[in-house]
Amino acid sequence: MKHAILSIDQGTTSTRSIIFNENGNLVKSFQKESNLFFPKNGWVEHNPKEIILQTIQTAKSAISNIKNKVDAIGITNQRETTLIWEKKTGNPIGNAIGWEDIRTSEYCTYLESKNFTSIIKNSTGLNINPYFSATKIRWILDSIPDGQIKAENGDLCFGTIDSWIVYNLTNKKLHVTDLTNASRTMLLNIYNLEWDKEILKIFNIPLEILPTILPSSYNFGFTDPKIFGYEIPITGIAGDQHSSMFGHACFEKGTTKCTYGTGAFVLTNEGNDPSKLKNTKLLNTIGFQLKQKTFYATEGSVFSTGSAVQWIRDGIGIIKNPSDTNTISEYTKDNGGIYFVPAFNGLGSPHWKTDAEGIISGIKRRTNKYHIIRAALESTAFQVKDVVEASITSSNSKLPIKVDGGQTKNSFLMQFQADILDRQVKVAKVPETTALGVAFLAGLKIGIWNSINEIKPIVRSENIYDPKMKSSERDSLYSQWCEAIQKSSLTVK
Repeated sequence: MKHAILSIDQGTTSTRSIIFNENGNLVKSFQKESNLFFPKNGWVEHNPKEIILQTIQTAKSAISNIKNKVDAIGITNQRETTLIWEKKTGNPIGNAIGWEDIRTSEYCTYLESKNFTSIIKNSTGLNINPYFSATKIRWILDSIPDGQIKAENGDLCFGTIDSWIVYNLTNKKLHVTDLTNASRTMLLNIYNLEWDKEILKIFNIPLEILPTILPSSYNFGFTDPKIFGYEIPITGIAGDQHSSMFGHACFEKGTTKCTYGTGAFVLTNEGNDPSKLKNTKLLNTIGFQLKQKTFYATEGSVFSTGSAVQWIRDGIGIIKNPSDTNTISEYTKDNGGIYFVPAFNGLGSPHWKTDAEGIISGIKRRTNKYHIIRAALESTAFQVKDVVEASITSSNSKLPIKVDGGQTKNSFLMQFQADILDRQVKVAKVPETTALGVAFLAGLKIGIWNSINEIKPIVRSENIYDPKMKSSERDSLYSQWCEAIQKSSLTVK
């Protein structure tokens, strides 16, 4: 191994530190499960200090288990999750508010009533939704004594998780973020790539609390030598879904990837011209930026996929292990007419309904737990299809979907996904594609790879699933799914 890159992957449910070599191979990986807190219905929180502790612990374990010195660090993170800390002490003000949190739903409704929808969409590419950071920032400032005054005086710092990690690894020297994470705050103008003053005024958020925006592949700074024993340059930062897109080598317009985790996230490369971002059902966002060249993307965000499987295990106890769903679904002839809409925190793309509630539709006397288990898995594929249908253009309608994430190990789900999409599904050889993507970004900056052309051959598929389902069956199943969505008080056109 000539080179070693440390990827820190701070996700919703765990923190991982992974060493990659110059061939994109995973050398060492260490992980710690994270705690989630649910103080009220619809609220989701993280402990910021736990995140830093786990980041340092896993990173130290990874570094100590290789002979090489680490050449660079890349950081990828759960996006939109929001925290504010005191500038003087570095202490967080309360817990971080998770991306799934919907406590600001009423505020979002208020913003829509004031006709801010088009202003925000046209500038940020995003829909007004509790998902994004802006309303969470406003909530935190309103919930602490003199929060607004402290913010205006520059006594507070806002950050998404990447900012918080960099701030701590550099011993409070750097308050920065990258363009991809900034694009998920609902405060970034995706056309001029700056914090939007008009949007800041709408939310009454002072510019003083915001981090400096930098490219995803950049010399951000160095870690404090006391942490790992020597300075390590931080040269890559990207939000998890953007990092995954890069890890899949979705460098050409029309290429699409889907990551399956707690939710599912579908990103399609839309090229370099932001004026062509016309999709109203999906999010228009930053894909990534290299050497001042910005690539845009459309994104469909599905809030509950893996969490649906967690619920049938922890909530109603009909499985013991998520992996059981694969065998059970394979041996269950069909879903028995059961359709499971897992709207635990509302529904994301392309519906954008924060008030939607989960339903299990089609229950009959003959329904058994195996039908519900299969329906839970199928709900993931149906929701991804909802997004893909909204993103189809003439240029990408039959291109393969590149996929990664924990649920890609489920062969039933992957085959059903290919069937219901009528597209080839290509599973990444490296399951940790999100971590790999930011390793590429970090390595490009220090010359381990000189261009994306050197990365393309490294990215390979492990399994490929071709569609086998008859169109009549596909259409019937999807039609019944759409009916289930309608029963959940939604409208699918």
